[in-house]
Amino acid sequence: MQLHPTRATFQVALAGAAMVTVGVAAKISAAVAFGGAMLLAVTLGRALALSTVTRIRASGFEMVWATSRRVTRLERGGEVVLEAELRNRGFDDARGVGLRPVASSMLDVSIHPPVLDLPAASKVRFELRIRAKRVGRWGVHGIALEVRGTPLGGEGLYEVPLMFANPHGLEVVPRPLAMLLSQARGGRARLAGESGKSVNLPGDGETLKELREHAPGDPFKRIAWKASARRGRLMVREMEREERDVVWLFLDASVELWAGEEGKAPLDAAVDEVAGLAARHLARGDRVGLAVFASRVRTWLTPDAGPDQAARIAAALTSSASLIDADRCELDELELAARVIEHLRPLDARGLADVPRGSLDALAARAEAMRARAPFAPRLPHAPTPREQRLRHYLAAFGVEVPPRLDGERERADAQLATLLVDVQRDKKLRPTLVHVWAPAPPPGSGVEQALRKLRARRTEVRWTLPAFEPGLDARSPGTLTNVHEVVHYAVRLRLRASQSRAVRAMRTAGVRPRVAAARSRPPEENAS
Repeated sequence: MQLHPTRATFQVALAGAAMVTVGVAAKISAAVAFGGAMLLAVTLGRALALSTVTRIRASGFEMVWATSRRVTRLERGGEVVLEAELRNRGFDDARGVGLRPVASSMLDVSIHPPVLDLPAASKVRFELRIRAKRVGRWGVHGIALEVRGTPLGGEGLYEVPLMFANPHGLEVVPRPLAMLLSQARGGRARLAGESGKSVNLPGDGETLKELREHAPGDPFKRIAWKASARRGRLMVREMEREERDVVWLFLDASVELWAGEEGKAPLDAAVDEVAGLAARHLARGDRVGLAVFASRVRTWLTPDAGPDQAARIAAALTSSASLIDADRCELDELELAARVIEHLRPLDARGLADVPRGSLDALAARAEAMRARAPFAPRLPHAPTPREQRLRHYLAAFGVEVPPRLDGERERADAQLATLLVDVQRDKKLRPTLVHVWAPAPPPGSGVEQALRKLRARRTEVRWTLPAFEPGLDARSPGTLTNVHEVVHYAVRLRLRASQSRAVRAMRTAGVRPRVAAARSRPPEENAS
């Protein structure tokens, strides 16, 4: 256990040393004795502080959440207040100073109050105010503070840093779907009427549209024999069926698109837009499918309607920020193990003392056993070996973030999108009437242009949204630039505008009129291609 001297310790030590020096120089024994007593008090204070904190920890000094839920759901940009309490079960008074959260950087967390007085055999409540900056599953891993023993009501000469590991999960969902997920799903809620109007399409249905003359290829079962006998020529019944749109949403979740300040990256706005359109079409009764892709397909949801599909889409978009897979993360197995050890040691009752040093197999086994205490139950991440997969699974279950891969995924994402656009045209059940794509403009020869032409040939409406990179840059005008940082931002902004203009011109040759995503979190109105 480490002890750190406080400012009062230095003041007492300096005063004692000064009195000893002055007493020796002036040959005043009382001053020497008083100064020596002050230095002795500093030495004894260290031993007293160590024994006091040791007794407090041994008696039961813990942090407990006020809620029994292990996961709290909130919308991106929303705020929530979690209550917790520190319990001092010992017989010594103490003071906790410098309370600070140990949480993901995707969460803005503050603790109030920052100083707590902990009398013996007491418990004191405090608040954690949390604001979510990005969708995903993030963890509040606990709190850290310094404990000062105050046997005489003073400030204490030494403080002991302590870490209380008590994980709590924050599931941050896209803002447009948050309200839809909070609504009831059972009982009369399932009988809610669908808004909007359906589309009447020719085909096998129960509603008669018209009687017309027989044409080659018409099935004989549609022949209206009585009407044919009256008119002297073959007549067929043209029926119509009531059908709603089949909407496909394609989202490019390459790691490059998460670059930028949390909450202002291109994918932050794109996820909110996709969620907004999904909520709008589901409210109309349309069947909505979702494909989240990067270097490979990350999510594939076949078109469906109803609140259950809304929950599946919200879960898929929430997972889009995860970088835990080996093809999206920069950490190798040894770096993953170091991060697991750092998080696991405060949770383990033995502090990993029985795990052999350097044994990754034993560490992976202990991490897998401790995963039962995790707030989340994520899918198995992609990894080259089962051992590395267990380490990545542990970090994902506790909401521990990892750095993105440096070489990116954009080169393979374009080919993946071309394959997906072709796949949705093969199966009649998946064939869309409306396609929304959120991705950068594809380069020539990627196969995307051919797939788009086939969709338009089938009278499928295609709407393409280019990601907005400018919200993460400084928007000052050239005359107000004052340093190199602002000049670089301005140059990058000009280059982005030029590249987006070229992308728009190139995509118009494929019959698609793209638009640049609006620089706001609220989903904009749909624009026809």
